[in-house]
Amino acid sequence: MANEASVLDAFKENQETTVIDTNKKMRVGIIGTGWIADAHIKSYKNQPDVEIVAGADLIPGKAEAFFKKHGVEGVKTNYKDHAEMLADKSLALDAVSICTYNRQHANCAIDALNAGIHVMLEKPFTVTLDEAVEVMRAEKKSGKVLSIGFQPRLDENMQMIKKIVESGELGQIYYIQTGGGRRRGIPTPFGTTFIEDKTAGLGALADIGCYSLDMVLNAIGYPKPLTVSGYKSAFFGTDPKYSNYVATGHPEYAALFGVDDFAAAFIRLEGGIVLDFRIAWAMNMDTPGDTIILGTKGGLRIPSTECWNGSVGGPMKIYHEVAGSQVVTEIPIIPMNGPSLFDRKIRTFLDACKNGTPAPVPSSQILYNQAILDAIAKSATIGKEVEVEIPEV
Repeated sequence: MANEASVLDAFKENQETTVIDTNKKMRVGIIGTGWIADAHIKSYKNQPDVEIVAGADLIPGKAEAFFKKHGVEGVKTNYKDHAEMLADKSLALDAVSICTYNRQHANCAIDALNAGIHVMLEKPFTVTLDEAVEVMRAEKKSGKVLSIGFQPRLDENMQMIKKIVESGELGQIYYIQTGGGRRRGIPTPFGTTFIEDKTAGLGALADIGCYSLDMVLNAIGYPKPLTVSGYKSAFFGTDPKYSNYVATGHPEYAALFGVDDFAAAFIRLEGGIVLDFRIAWAMNMDTPGDTIILGTKGGLRIPSTECWNGSVGGPMKIYHEVAGSQVVTEIPIIPMNGPSLFDRKIRTFLDACKNGTPAPVPSSQILYNQAILDAIAKSATIGKEVEVEIPEV
């Protein structure tokens, strides 16, 4: 096994310290106070230049209880919905985090952007491609920052994948296999918002599939998707005998399950690249396989994780030739130091808002991610390959 210092040195991280200007406090609101909002408020509390001033939830009293639980006082929550909060000019909101269920993402984001407010939008971007386009039109009109919640790409190990590809070490990329899965992991501990069609719209595809796609698409520069042949199923989620339903005493969830718990697709991208994708909330397997990126000069293997959460499962390996010999170079895992990925997600968003710089996870990239999810769902429904047509923004 080769561990050439020259190869590894080319990918070393350049650490820089960011100085935060606390003279200007960012006035932030939170739309939707379910479980993912817990991570947002914890990160906002870690930022010295943030003042959390408002919150809204469709369930009466939920927002008030949420801020009380997190020890944040003086927050206005007496709103019937997000629109009433956004219309309250006394708040002088700078930014909002949108933490609603999937089907509310587009509506809330459009309203916030139209109100002239920066938006941190939780993943997935939206449920459909058309919704994503409408959000981007509002973004373009507003001139405000819209960043999508893909914090895994802020992991140095994820960034290493992009550095390796951009270095040319792999040559011309022509085939990628990616995905992830859980043997049993349909997300129902917080109720049914993830599994009902009326709230989620998409299942494993949107929840963890978008992360898997972003890992490789970001690495190769987000080429445009051209065609998609997709498949999706729901054998586990619709079974009242599914183990987690039985364990938690909720066999009735099976009747409410209206999304996918498994999906797969064969995707053609611009540049002659083929993407073989699979994702699962539940399956009779420990993993659908490692992620591999094949190029004309080398191949990269990215180990899978037992329970996919947008991370690298172990040291990556580059399979290539050195001086005519076939060798394998191991890329050690980079230890996680400093702020959490969620803190980095919030910090980079705030910096973009304050400095007038591009969004850390721009909608222009995630539009292609959403186009693929949308095309997989459509292809699976009609049972044949579809061409990806992206409307003008």
